[in-house]
Amino acid sequence: IMSGSNAYRLRCSLPAHEMDVRGLAAAAYPDGAFVSVSRDRTARVWVPNPSENQVFTEMHCMNGHSNFVSCVCIIAPNETYPRGLIATGGHDNNICVFSLDRPDPLFTLKGHKNTGHEDCVRGLAVINEVEFLSCSNDASIRRWMVTGECVQVYYAHTNYIYSLAVFPNGQDFISTGEDRTLRVWRKGECSQTIRLPAQSVWCCCILPDGDIAVGASDGVIRVFTESEERVASAQDLQVFEDELSKRTEVCLDITILRVMYEGKEYDFVFSIDVNEGGPGLKLPYNVTDDPWLTAHNFLQKNELSPMFLDQVANFVIENTKGHTLGPAPATSTDPFTGAGRYIPGSGSGDQGFAADPFTGAGRYIPESGGSTGTVSSGGADPFTGGSAYSSSSLPKATTNIFFPSTDGVMFEQANSTQILGKLRELNNTAPADRKLSDAALDCLEKLLHVVTDLKSQEQPTAEQMSVLWRTSHWPEDIVFPVLDILRLAVRHPEVNAQLCGGTEGASLCNHLLGLMSPESRPANQMLVLRILCNCFSGSHGRALLLGHRDTVLSRAGDLRVVSNKNIHVALATLVLNYAGRLYGQPTEIEAKAQCLSVASTALEVVHDKEAVFRLLVALGTTVAGDSTAKDLARSLGVNSQISKYARVSDPAKVGECCRLVLDELK
Repeated sequence: IMSGSNAYRLRCSLPAHEMDVRGLAAAAYPDGAFVSVSRDRTARVWVPNPSENQVFTEMHCMNGHSNFVSCVCIIAPNETYPRGLIATGGHDNNICVFSLDRPDPLFTLKGHKNTGHEDCVRGLAVINEVEFLSCSNDASIRRWMVTGECVQVYYAHTNYIYSLAVFPNGQDFISTGEDRTLRVWRKGECSQTIRLPAQSVWCCCILPDGDIAVGASDGVIRVFTESEERVASAQDLQVFEDELSKRTEVCLDITILRVMYEGKEYDFVFSIDVNEGGPGLKLPYNVTDDPWLTAHNFLQKNELSPMFLDQVANFVIENTKGHTLGPAPATSTDPFTGAGRYIPGSGSGDQGFAADPFTGAGRYIPESGGSTGTVSSGGADPFTGGSAYSSSSLPKATTNIFFPSTDGVMFEQANSTQILGKLRELNNTAPADRKLSDAALDCLEKLLHVVTDLKSQEQPTAEQMSVLWRTSHWPEDIVFPVLDILRLAVRHPEVNAQLCGGTEGASLCNHLLGLMSPESRPANQMLVLRILCNCFSGSHGRALLLGHRDTVLSRAGDLRVVSNKNIHVALATLVLNYAGRLYGQPTEIEAKAQCLSVASTALEVVHDKEAVFRLLVALGTTVAGDSTAKDLARSLGVNSQISKYARVSDPAKVGECCRLVLDELK
């Protein structure tokens, strides 16, 4: 076992049941106790043994089910039952309710039938009054609002996930699954993976002292602890390691028999997600392979940038170790979890456009990359990586170089070759009635050339515009390269006038709003936000968006809960562009109030520094020179909300801009 700061290590192993342990729950009584249920049809209460701190003893065994027992929960103590009750659910379709005073059930509830669920969602865990987690056979953990919005997806497991439990802080949690692992999640990242000598890790619970209990298919309950005082003896740790080593060999042999890919057998076949919402790329791996060579071959085969060699190789190493893994080093990020989820072409805003799949050598994936937009005026850009203000260039006095920002910020970078390549590739998969002819593809290629070549004197033709509009209604899973062409096209004065003016403008706006719905794909949501930002480049686009401001900003603001930094940057840019158009118009107080509200609510969930910066510029632009808007901002509590950013020094522009906004609101 590898240990480290806040790492869990084995406390004890309890040969608890004759068959699989299927459910665990911390008990209300006695202190430190927990309850287990099993396929052996029993429920058992385990209490800490005071003579041996790290060991638990069976205190009570309950029988009442005629088939497997699969789940358990604790009913809180009340006046009638001061020690609480234990409720168990079984494959006999019954719920049995037990007390600690007798081995047979007090009540048996027979309302259920063996129908309903379709074996997809495996576990649920409450985070707080408005959020909960779910885990599934699809190897993902999802964070939900009670309104039905999925706000985050976590990846690390490589097979079915069976169980979840949330720590008392309401943020960190644990998960177990068919990949023989217990995983500890902190701050949205998988910080520790503990492999177990059993095929299925069915259940988990967090004990009052912070220890973790897990139940597995070998009938054993294992308890893990962060406390050095409660860690198992060296002898017991070695026994655990030996069991794990033997079981890993057996499990790998079994896996070789099960995992087939392209006619060959592998120990592992990982799915690398390069396009959110699209199919993953398969990475087969045998434990005898060199992970670096495997990563190199994977990148080469799929025409991905070699800059991701370390990420892919480290992911393979991390997920094929046959022992407990400590927290990852600060310099490595699990490419399948949280903000570090592996999407080739992605990069931080501070990298400029080096890793941008629209401009660099990166593969064309619209939701990835560091492309963060450029200022249309052509001056020094305070918003993007390569041209960002450094601390040495920032004024030390009160000179404000950030707001009001009225020129508009556009997303103008592109790689036409990659966009067209992806368009032709997806056209091959389009439904027959939507498939484009070679002539139509040529139309889009010529249009893209016209709108991206600054030296071109050509104008878009009616045929090109017709094809663009028609293909923008492609199925949602393949439309994103067309949306990218539309993003670039609306900057052209003629396209802006035709698509954004008159009745065509209303049709465009409604179509984009549909693609921006919460149920839509993140790639489409992000590209629609960028299209809307670029509409501000022309007078017709500005008029259209100001006329539909209430609906557009409201729908855009809803996307703040999507855990995608590129969406957050685009959302912040859209708010900024609205704020820029409203600057100097004190009568537009309702519109300014909406800008303040959207920016303020977005700052509650946005963490990307570039998005935060643009939201701060939007706030500053909205309140600049308008006492009523300043009063509104104060009433929304903007001062206290943004004050934490005043101390940010990396990048320096965030702290500088924040302090200037706070000065405006004094």
